[in-house]
Amino acid sequence: MNVDLALNAFVTLFVTIDPIGMIPIFIALTQGMNSAERSSVALRGATIALCLLTLFTFAGTIILSALGITLHAFRIAGGFLLFYIAFEMIFERRQMRRESASDTAITKDDIANVAAFPLAIPLIAGPGSISAVILLSGQFNNDLRSYGILIGVVIAVLAILIVTFMLAAPIDRFLGTSGRIIMTRLMGVLLAALSVQFVVDGIAALWHQKI
Repeated sequence: MNVDLALNAFVTLFVTIDPIGMIPIFIALTQGMNSAERSSVALRGATIALCLLTLFTFAGTIILSALGITLHAFRIAGGFLLFYIAFEMIFERRQMRRESASDTAITKDDIANVAAFPLAIPLIAGPGSISAVILLSGQFNNDLRSYGILIGVVIAVLAILIVTFMLAAPIDRFLGTSGRIIMTRLMGVLLAALSVQFVVDGIAALWHQKI
């Protein structure tokens, strides 16, 4: 039974986090960085996301309830954050900031900031994945072994994500400048649509809950 639940958890989290679909977004977020800096961002982002998803696996429902926050409200907030990122990607605000600074402007603090926001939060550990681990934890037996299985699934998905991020550099070289611009704006539009969907789903759920 745990095997079936673990497989279901893996598929759910893999689709929710979408490591393959994250590659163009990662490229856009790390423009101007070398391979070592991108690797640092990938590892930091995945580590932060793992800590957050682990926390919400064990205590997600308790934390949200204690703060008086519903999953639907959390989804709406995440949607607004994603829309802000999408806006910057579509209108190249992020790229303009990169071009106005020198190459030495990419510091350890800059790498840490990008890894934490928006990569770890809300792109990896966002409303979808956090909601997923909270819901999945409810399907497992309430014991440490079951929680360990779910955390193992989370680690497996994030490991795949890191590998895909490590392949971002050759993909970036293949796309070139024009390809990056097109991909960045395209992903910005898709992110905008995804963010709106988060907000719409959250509002609809809250509306039905009140009715």
